[in-house]
Amino acid sequence: MHKSFIAATAGAALLAGCGQSSDRNAPENAPANAAAPAPKPAAYCFFKPSETKDWKATVDKDGNVVVSGKAYREDSRYKAVLSPATVSGTNAEVAPTIAPNDTGFAARDDWWDVTQTIPNSQTVETVTVKCGDEAVATLSVPRKK
Repeated sequence: MHKSFIAATAGAALLAGCGQSSDRNAPENAPANAAAPAPKPAAYCFFKPSETKDWKATVDKDGNVVVSGKAYREDSRYKAVLSPATVSGTNAEVAPTIAPNDTGFAARDDWWDVTQTIPNSQTVETVTVKCGDEAVATLSVPRKK
C-alpha cells in the first residue's frame, strides 16, 4: 500500500508539471488573445414593404427632427413603435418595430401612427427609415436657410 501511495503521489506531481506555462509572455500575446468584436447581428423587420407608409420628417420649435409615419400590425396584442434613433453627423436612422400593446385598444384599421422626436438633432439633414437592412424611406429634413 505504501508503494502505491508513493507511485500515485509521483504521478500527480508529474501531471502538475504539465500544466499551462506562466503568463510571462502575456503582454506580447495580448493582441492575439484579445477577443474580436462580435459582428452586429442583422436587424429584423416585422413589417412587409406594404405595411409602412406616409413617412415625413419635420422640425419642431427647438430645431429637433420629428419623424412620423404609419405601420400596419394586424395582431392587436402588439403596437408599432419607432426604435430609438441613431445619429451620425448630419444623418439619422430610425426603424419601425413592435412592442406589447399597453394601450388596451387596437389601432384604427390596424395602422399605428408612429412618431419620434430625435433629441439634439439640430444638425440632421437626412433621415433614413430602415426596416431590417433595407431602407424604406429616405427623408430630407426641411430646414430654413
